[in-house]
Amino acid sequence: MSAARNSWPSRPPGLRLQHHQPGWPHDAADQAYQAALLAWLRFHEAILIGELIPEGIKYLRNNPQSPYRTMFDHLLVDEYQDLNRAEQHLVDLLANGNLVVVGDEDQSIYSFKHAHPEGIVEFPGTHPNTEEAGLDQCRRCPHDVVAMANALISHNASRSNRQLQPMPGNPVGEIHSVQWPNMQDEAAGIAAFIKARVDAGAVEPSNVLVLAPRREFGYLVRDQLNGLGVPAHSFFSEELLDGDPKNINESRAQQAMALLILLANPEDRVALRCWCGFGNNSLADAGWARLRTHCESSGDSPWQALEKLAGGALALPYTVHIVTRFQALQVQIVKLNGVTGQPLVDAVFPAGEPWAAPFIEIAATLEEDDFGPRKLGDTMRRHVSQPEMPTDVDYIRVMSLHKSKGLTADLVVVCACLQGLIPSIDTDATQQEQQRAMEEQRRLFYVAITRTRHTLVLSSVTGLPAAVAFRMRARTTRTVGTTAKTMASQFIHELGPQCPAAVIGQQFLAATGVNV
Repeated sequence: MSAARNSWPSRPPGLRLQHHQPGWPHDAADQAYQAALLAWLRFHEAILIGELIPEGIKYLRNNPQSPYRTMFDHLLVDEYQDLNRAEQHLVDLLANGNLVVVGDEDQSIYSFKHAHPEGIVEFPGTHPNTEEAGLDQCRRCPHDVVAMANALISHNASRSNRQLQPMPGNPVGEIHSVQWPNMQDEAAGIAAFIKARVDAGAVEPSNVLVLAPRREFGYLVRDQLNGLGVPAHSFFSEELLDGDPKNINESRAQQAMALLILLANPEDRVALRCWCGFGNNSLADAGWARLRTHCESSGDSPWQALEKLAGGALALPYTVHIVTRFQALQVQIVKLNGVTGQPLVDAVFPAGEPWAAPFIEIAATLEEDDFGPRKLGDTMRRHVSQPEMPTDVDYIRVMSLHKSKGLTADLVVVCACLQGLIPSIDTDATQQEQQRAMEEQRRLFYVAITRTRHTLVLSSVTGLPAAVAFRMRARTTRTVGTTAKTMASQFIHELGPQCPAAVIGQQFLAATGVNV
């Protein structure tokens, strides 16, 4: 949770760069950071998901006779380019002579977990006696999409010079590049186009993917489709807990999740730390540090210490905010004690609140009627942290570009192809970091366009509300009134001559026979 994360030491941990080897931190600052982080985790009775791989490596390295090192006769690893160096090292420790890895450096899109796409390219050199087998024929995509994908990815300098080859029997493909005045017109036009194709029997809803770099664009298309009677569901779970924990009104989703966890287990120290920090510019770091010191010396749990503070039996400096938050939590726990099922969902995720809508959809998947806070909280956490993308569906799927990886559809629409959104680059980063980010964003767009078997629509808008453009970090040319003027993504130009010139929305609809 964000409040807890911001109370950790400020130096980023461990294996940050690709040339770093998995193992112990040698730098003094890294050693100090690791010690502080581990102490924080021990006190809060927590573990980071990122610790699992290093712990596995440590165990296998120190226990060469472990049965885990010899229990697999054959090891097959798919999407090898998505593993980071530590994960690739763990694979080597588990492999018992017979290892097969499958991967594509051009589809490595997980830099946030330090994915190491170079690993698949360098594999023959780092693993003697490797036999290579090329899988360069694209069995999914139309010929023009293959040509566009090759043109796009050729702009990445740090890659091998591999070219996709089209499947001889595949169609040429139907490609459209279209631009709309604003988000609302884009959503309405795209929905009308999809509905016309569905009504004509040209495509089933299950074979349509709508991809968007920001959920706001996806939600608009989803709502327009549902309004036209075409079933559509959105999948943007990776953004469900977005928000500013320092602002009480901009962290409602985070607060709701913390509350659910604490309803099930008031002694959950991470959730309690989060709850007590929300709404404070420093996340109540000084007060919580005093509370932690007291607990470590007295043996009190944080909950017990907070009860004493709230009751006046204990006084600690800088704890006014966390005590106020704790008292608010006590009120909520008394109010929701024994509440289950839909009334619990309604209380924690109020209908009509935009931030709550995705959680209400998730809750609707629960089959039983009397589920409690633990069941509801576990379901929410699973959907947020380990979302399962349904494949056997009867509706249109709307999602992020990242989430589309591994999926295939007859019709793919990529919305909001705007400079600043795709690619999205941190301008405060170093030039080298920006270059790496640009190449990964290009790979992400490559993944998006190669989801289609037949039709691809690339859509952009010429204007966004100025506040929205600023928040999304869209590249703008000027502002007219309250509208910021935007520009199409550079990646569209990089698709080469097979990508048709963009047309305005009304021309697109007329050319494709859509009556609006």
